[in-house]
Formats: sequence, structure tokens, C-alpha cells
Amino acid sequence: MFDSLTDRLEDVFRKIRGQARLTEENVQTALREVRLALLEADVNFKVVKDFVERVRERAVGQDVLKSLNPGQQVVKIVHEELIEILGGQATDLDLSGSPAVIMVVGLQGSGKTTTCAKLALKLRREFKRKPYLVPADVYRPAAIDQLHKLASQLDIEAYPSTPDQNPVDICAAALAEAKRTGHDVVLLDTAGRLHIDEALMDELAAIKAGCAPGEILFVADAMTGQDAVTVAAAFNERLDITGVVLTKMDGDARGGAALSVRQVTGKPIKLVGTGEKVSDLELFYPDRAASRILGMGDILTLIEKAQTDVDAEEAAEMERKLRKAQFTLEDFRTQMRRIKKLGSLEGLLKLIPGMSQVRKQLGDVQMPEKEMARVEAIINSMTKAERDNPKLINTSRRERIAKGSGVTVLEVSQLLKNFTQMQKMMQRMMGGKGMPSMPKMPPGMKMPGMPPGGMPGMPGMGGMGSMPGMPPGMGGAPAPSRAAIESARAAAKKKKEQRKKRKKR
Repeated sequence: MFDSLTDRLEDVFRKIRGQARLTEENVQTALREVRLALLEADVNFKVVKDFVERVRERAVGQDVLKSLNPGQQVVKIVHEELIEILGGQATDLDLSGSPAVIMVVGLQGSGKTTTCAKLALKLRREFKRKPYLVPADVYRPAAIDQLHKLASQLDIEAYPSTPDQNPVDICAAALAEAKRTGHDVVLLDTAGRLHIDEALMDELAAIKAGCAPGEILFVADAMTGQDAVTVAAAFNERLDITGVVLTKMDGDARGGAALSVRQVTGKPIKLVGTGEKVSDLELFYPDRAASRILGMGDILTLIEKAQTDVDAEEAAEMERKLRKAQFTLEDFRTQMRRIKKLGSLEGLLKLIPGMSQVRKQLGDVQMPEKEMARVEAIINSMTKAERDNPKLINTSRRERIAKGSGVTVLEVSQLLKNFTQMQKMMQRMMGGKGMPSMPKMPPGMKMPGMPPGGMPGMPGMGGMGSMPGMPPGMGGAPAPSRAAIESARAAAKKKKEQRKKRKKR
């Protein structure tokens, strides 16, 4: 999220920092570019006008212009004002009540049902609650089945409603059932509707009156921009919503809805959907979002991801193996799977301070998720004995592994060669004395302590010279070039045809 806005603002502030001294004219020019960047990001015009005015009042003061580092002072002011328009302090979910009731409302197709499932999972994992999902959308075909299926996948209980029931009755009966079965949070998934549909809006008002929810969350598709803000204001006028959930934030490069909704509706953004996985729902922190917008990264979110998704005992065991240089291909596969849990590499890079410039340098180079899948396929085609001791893998075994994983023998050999070099490098680093410089973080979470220039690439993976989150010393030798791989595949195909001819003879 905020990609294009971040790029524009970084360019503006790079110019400011490059000035030996700042004048009022310099600041005015920079703020003009900031205003254009915000408007292009689809931020509400009034919000932009007020924001720029507040920054101008603070930035053109003598204390700032004559300070030792005026450029940094201006950036600091912009950062503080961004936090303010995003809501100031983070707002917690209201989980009071026995049970706590969360009512989810919004337009059709905004992602309400998926958000309910994601939120239920988050409540169980992070808040140690016992959620109860209530499918109350009787109008959309298969809406009830969708939530039941998601509930089944997540092993979360759901009320057995049917399409022929009345939504108000469903919610009342589900609330009584939740009290009887000891659930402490009830999530009401209501049907999507237009704010101008009086009959359906009356239905929501009736559900609110009957269930007295502590939270009424309006779910908005961030990609609809200012329309999302306008509709949120209309729902708020009728239902007095308590907060907003912005979905599809991973696809909204502009981010204007996030920057406008608090100022226009007066209601906080409480959650944001950042991907398609059921775990891709984050609590919204204005200060962290402001840091991301200005390209400062978000280390706290990254650490929280690691603490949630990485098992502490597994991490400790991996660290022990690393210190003793006993790292095997089995461990390497485990490490790759751990990285996948944290999300896409591109998403992780956005959370690391200063990595926006690295992403720019990469340009259109593909993130190595496909390469990781290819390497994992090769390792999956090995036996456990081969993964624990790659020295067992002779020529015939390499051919078998190549066939099983759909790659060439050259690619298997390159992976093994790189892995062997990595083991030797680790043994030299150990020197029998362990790894004193290793940070006290899970092996899948190495960020601030990275050596200058980043980490070497993973064995058998090209295209990226650095892969945050992998153990120290992984990689070193480059992966084979695409031309070499194609050549090897052609040779393998020719060899196969020759064998067929010999058999016919």
C-alpha cells in the first residue's frame, strides 16, 4: 500500500535534505509537490488542504529554518502530521461484553465475509478468545456456505443458519447460542447493501437494536478510493459505526482512502486487510502507517509477524544447529517455509527501513517466490537420508531428483554445489567458537543486524543478491543463467530421444 505516494514523497524529501540551508521558498516549493502527491493518491481535497496548511505553519518557523538539520526537521513535522490525519493513537477493538458482539457491515463485494473469518482467526490466535461466526447474509447465493467453509478450515464454530431464515432472527438466535456454548466473541456477517437502500438499512438498524454490538465495523474496499470514504460517512450517519476496516490494501498503490476516512467520518481505521491469506489482517497503527508512507519501514510489525508465525522452540533448535554448523537441506526447507509464513518477500522488504531504494533498483526483477518453490520441489524429491547427507546424491540419484521435481540435472547440481559452499562458509565462520555476532532473534528474522551489502542469495536462486530472513551465509555462488538452464534442458531432451531410438532398434 501507498507505493506511488511513498515514491513521490521520498523524491521531495531527498531534495530538501540535499539543501545546505532551507528558505521559506524552498519549503513552499516542497509543500506544493507534497500537495500534488496527496491529491494524485486520491486523498480528499479538504484533508489535503488542511494537512498542507498545518505543515506550512510549523515548517516555516525560524526554529526550523535555522536548525542544524532543517531538512530532517521538515520530514519530522510531515511525519507527525501524517500520524494525526491517520487517527493519532491506535484504537483497540471493544471486546467488552459477555459475549462481545462485533457487527460487520458494508457494500457488496467489499470483503465482509472473508474479513469476518480473518478477524475470528486473529481473535483466537492473538487475543486468546473463543470466537463464534454468524452467517447472516441470506441474500447473496452461497454466502452462508462460504462462511461455513471458512469456519471449517480454521476450526472455528459457526452458527448453522439457512437462507430461508430472517437475518434479524438469525443474529438473535446466534447470540443466545453463543452464550449457551461459552463463546466470548460473536461476529455478525451481514449482507452487503447500498446506503440508499432504505429497507436493508432498516434491517441493519434492527440487528443493532436486538444485539447491541460493542463494535460496528464498516468494511471498505480500499481500491474504490474516495467512494469508500463517502459510503462510510453515509453508513456512519445511519448506524453510528465504531470503526473502519480497509480491505485489499496490498493492491491499492495510492492509499487515498486510508488518509481520508478518519478526517471525513471521524471514525478510526481499526484493521487493514493486506493479502489473500486468512492471516493477512493487521491492526492499524497510525504511526506505523505514517512511517511506511515516508519509506521509513515498519520494524515493529515485522517483529510481531515473526513472533506470531515463528515457533520459539523451532527457532531455538535452528539457532543451535547453525552454531554447530549442522545445517542440512531438511533445515533449509524448513527455513524457506518459515519465510513463506511471514508473507511475500516484496511485502517484507516494505517493512524494512531503507529497503524502498533496493526495490527501486530491482525494477521489474521478479521476487523469488517462484524460485523458492522450484528449490523446495528439488528438496522434496530427495529422500530424508539425502536431505540429511547430500554427499549420498550421486549421478543416478541426481537424475531421479531432476525427474521428480521437473527440473534439469544441472539445476539440481547447482543447488547442491551452492549448499556445500554454504556449509563450508558456515564452518569457517564458526571456527569452533560459535557465532558471537548472531543477533538474538529467530533465524528467520534477521534484519537490523545484517552485514553491509545484505545477505548472499539462497542456494540455487538467482535474480536477488540479498534475501532478508535467511540464515547468515546462505548462498554465495550464483545460480545458473537462464541460457545455461535452457541449454541443459535441450541436451536432456536430445538424450531422451536418443534413448528412445536405441530402444526401437
